[in-house]
Formats: sequence, C-alpha cells, structure tokens
Amino acid sequence: MSSSSSAKTSLPLLSLAALGVVFGDIGTSPLYTMKEVFAVSPHPVPLTHDNVFGILALILWSFIMVVSLKYTMFVMRADNNGEGGIMALLALAGRNLKGKHQRLVMAAGIIGACMFYADGMITPAISVLSAVEGVEVAAPALDQFIVPITLFVLFILFWMQSKGTAVAGALFGPVMLVWFATLAVLGVINIAHEPRVLYALNPFYALQFFLNSPWVAFVALGSVVLAVTGVEALYADMGHFGRKPIKLAWFAFVLPALILNYFGQGALVLHDAAAIKNPFYLMAPEWLLYPLIGLATLATVIASQAVISGAFSISAQALQLGFLPRMRVLHTSEQQKGQIYMPYINWSLMLAVMALVIGFGSSGDLAAAYGIAVTGNMLFTTLLAGIVFHAIWHWRLPRTLALVALFLTIDLAFFSANILKIPDGGWVPILIGVVIFTLMLTWKSGRTLLLNRLKEDAMLLEPFIDAIGAHPPTRVEGTGIFLTPNPHGVPHAMLHNLKHNKILHERNVLLTVHIADVPYIDQRSRLGLENLRHGFYRITVNYGFKDDPDLPRDLELASELGLQLDTMETSFFIGKETLFANGSSKLGYWREKLFIGMFRNADSITHQFKLPPNRVVELGAQLTL
Repeated sequence: MSSSSSAKTSLPLLSLAALGVVFGDIGTSPLYTMKEVFAVSPHPVPLTHDNVFGILALILWSFIMVVSLKYTMFVMRADNNGEGGIMALLALAGRNLKGKHQRLVMAAGIIGACMFYADGMITPAISVLSAVEGVEVAAPALDQFIVPITLFVLFILFWMQSKGTAVAGALFGPVMLVWFATLAVLGVINIAHEPRVLYALNPFYALQFFLNSPWVAFVALGSVVLAVTGVEALYADMGHFGRKPIKLAWFAFVLPALILNYFGQGALVLHDAAAIKNPFYLMAPEWLLYPLIGLATLATVIASQAVISGAFSISAQALQLGFLPRMRVLHTSEQQKGQIYMPYINWSLMLAVMALVIGFGSSGDLAAAYGIAVTGNMLFTTLLAGIVFHAIWHWRLPRTLALVALFLTIDLAFFSANILKIPDGGWVPILIGVVIFTLMLTWKSGRTLLLNRLKEDAMLLEPFIDAIGAHPPTRVEGTGIFLTPNPHGVPHAMLHNLKHNKILHERNVLLTVHIADVPYIDQRSRLGLENLRHGFYRITVNYGFKDDPDLPRDLELASELGLQLDTMETSFFIGKETLFANGSSKLGYWREKLFIGMFRNADSITHQFKLPPNRVVELGAQLTL
C-alpha cells in the first residue's frame, strides 16, 4: 500500500481517536450550558423568544470564531515541533526573547498554565455532577444521592489512573462517536417540533440581542462561554493526533452535532418553557432517560480523563522546563510515549475535585466558578500566539495586531463577563491560580537563585584540572560521574570526595543535563562529549521538554564518541544541599521558606534520571539563600 493511501486510511482512525480524547470536554457542555444561561446562573437571562434566538446565535458564532477560526485555523499552526499546549507555546514564544521581555512571556505562560490547572479541577467536578443530575429528572426522590454517586465515580476515575488508559482509551473514540450521534439525533427530533428555531443560524439575532438588551447580553456571555469549554484541548492534544485529524473530527462531526443539540434544546424551551430546569435530559423520551444518564456519565468520565491526562502532560513539561519540583513520573505504556502517571498530581487533583463537588453541591453553582479559568487560559493563549506570529513567523506588525485584536476582543468580552461571577464562585479558580502561580514562580526563581549561588561558590574547572595534573592524588579504577548544573565549575561533590576520601577515580565525568525549548531531541544530538585532559571529561546530555530522561540508557551513546562507560563500574555523585533562609535574597523570607520546603520534598535526582540506586553517592553541603 502506498504511503498516501496509508495516510488516507489512518486519518479517519486518528479522527475517531481524537473524538475520545480531544472533544470530551466541549462535547459534554450541552449538559449544563443552556440550563445555566436561563435558569441557574446568578444572573439568568429572561426566557423569551428573542433571547433564546440571541443565545443560540451567540453559541453558534462562538463555535465559529473561537473554535473554528482562532484555534483550528491559527493557534494550532503555532506548534512547537508538532506539539501544542500552553507550555509548548510558552517555550516557543520565549525562544528569541531575552531579559524583561522573556520574563513577561514566562509570566503570561505560567498564568495560562495555572488557569489550565484550575480548569482541570473544575471540569471533572461539573461534568460528572451534571451527568449524575439526570437522576433527579428520572427519579426526583433520589436527588440526595447525586453528590455521593458523583464522589464515587470520581474516586474510581482517579484510582484507575495508575493502571494506564491504553485499554480504556481504545473505547473512548467509539463511545464518544455514540455520544455525539445521540446529541445530533436528540437535536433533530426536537428541531422537527419547532423548526423556526433554525432562524437563529442568522448572526443578526446575536446583534439584535446586544442592541435590544446590551447589559443582559453582556452578562449572558459569562454562561455562553461554557459552550466552548474544552477548546484548549484541541491545541494541547495536537501532539498526539496531529492537526488534520482534529480539524476533520471538529468540522465533519463534532460541530454539526453540537449545533443540532443546542438548537434542539432551544426548540424544546420555546415549545415548553418549564423544560429549562434541565433541557438536555428533557429532550429525551422517558424510556431513554436511564440509558442516556449512563451514556452521559461515561462521556463525562472520558472528558475528565482527557483533562487529567492533560494535567499530567503539562506538569511533566513544567517539571522539565524548571517550573515545578522534581516528582515521580511513571510511564503506563511501553508503546505510547505520552501515557504517563504522576501520583502526586493525581491525588492532589482528586482531593481538589472532590472538595469542589462537596463545596458547591451542584453543576449550576459550579458553573459560576468555571468561566474564569477557561477564559483566562484563552486570553493568555492569544497573547502568546501573537508573539509567535510576529517574533517567530515574522508576520508584519499590522497583520499580527489586527488578528490578535480580533481574538482579544472576543476573549476580553468573555473574560470580563465572567468577572461578574467572582462573588458567586469565580473567586475559586482565581485563588487556585494564585496559589499555583506562587508555587511555580517561587520554584523557578528559587532554583535560579540556588544555581547562581552554587556557581559563585564553585572553583573554576580549568585551574583545578591543571593542579590535579601537577600534583595527582591517589586514583582508583572505575568512573566517577558528577552531576552538576555548572559545566565550567568544580562540583561540590567532587571537592568533598577529594577532601574526605583523598582520592579521585581513574575517569571523572562532569555531567550536565540540558532541557531544550523543543519537545524532543533526536538521539544523534542527545549527547556531547569533551576530553578535558588528565582523565577528566565533560558530557552534556540534551533532552526536550517531552523527552523521558534516562541517563544510564543515554550514557551508552558515549562509546560512539570514544568513552566506554560501564554502569556497574561507575559511581554517580550527587550534591545534596541543605538550605537555610535568612531573608536577604530577592525572594524574601517567606518565599525562601516556601522554596526550601518544596526543595526538601522534591523527588530525588536518582528517580528523575533513572540512576541505579546502588551506584549513587550523595555528598552534602549547607547553603544559605
């Protein structure tokens, strides 16, 4: 079979897989969006014929302007060697920037990532809650069990993360295919009863809504944006599927199904205003309610799974780029590189999600907290993408400003409308974002401060090697590898070993790990070797921010460059710093204490780089920040 025909065959299959991973969040938004707009929002829109038409037109054109135009046509083109997501965009946008501009880009990227984490906490809570709330429609007496059932489903979901998603992932696409088909069919049935609702395809109704009731329409944007929650997944998961399969799935299947369902809900409430209490479930005939509740719960679990996997992915990238402390990263699949499990992130996320479910108690109350995180992420994605358009793609400034201004106008309208929700729950994602931003910025700044302090205290390497050559100490067989962030200074561990043990190994390797601002580094560029004389070598191991670091595996490449390294005859020396705060640094005393706490609880370098534990020697030092 030719490569072209193979590509044509794989494109539909990849699009089907993308249905299960990429579109779960945006695909389950019909469960709560219309109900939130007209019924349970802190600022509900009056249920009138004109307002229903106006809301439907706004939802339709939000799909067109935000999802179809902004993300699929422009933002998804800003890939970092095929990878998407806010951290990949941050690395790409900051590539050619220095100083103040780089710090501003870094801050924007971190804020966007923090909003993604907040979204990742709220999405499973509101999605599963809204699905289980269908029980209230089918059997009102069971409404007291909605929260317990939701918590049970969420616990099973997070407990299953350590098992990997390879088996369940094969079912995600077909299940979501059935889900979107169900959305479309329910929509068509209800549109048939009230076909005049199709007039809302005309954008004039959205304009008329703003002209007739500008304040109501503005406030309504805070709920309308719920229809596009999950749009960031199109960009974040681009590395798994590619741009074409995601675009095909969106335009050929997801977009039509969503439009039909929203318009079907609009037709239903035009026909029966009482149905606004839960228009999604009331679209279905009574005999279909329980199967629909089951399907909706499964769809929301899949949507939540995609968000959780995204949280693992963005955390691993942030760790590699130096924004998070070292933590355990486990690979759950030998075939698929991107399937990882991070225990600390998983259980922290579960506790946060369960706290939100218990604290808010209903999808309607949670919806007030939802929009801030989503629109915040959208806003900073636009800003970073604008930098890429101009600085990386070299678009002319007028062209860049025109496009960014268009997208920012939409983003700011949604974001400012959601600011009104702050007293009703919108403060929750802001608080989450502030906490995570503080942690990430403190870790990044603290690590820079620590590395600078170590560099200042380090002895220059070249004079040290000359002194060793002139006055050689006792040398023992084997190889000592000294991990150091400063390849031009003498590692503290080497000095301690020489001072206390009075020996050096026959071969001494200064090993520095460098994380590049690209997703992956080709194996041919993985390792650099330099012979420094007198049995000293300098090795640099290069990784991309999505690579899986494995030093014993990659050090075998040194043999191709002339240095034979036998792991069983090699000792890995690591500096083990004990830090103290004195409040004299730029961090300030309380952030110094915070950094020290994070530093002490970080996972070991042994785990991060897969070093053999029985070959690792840790030598300590005390430092004051």
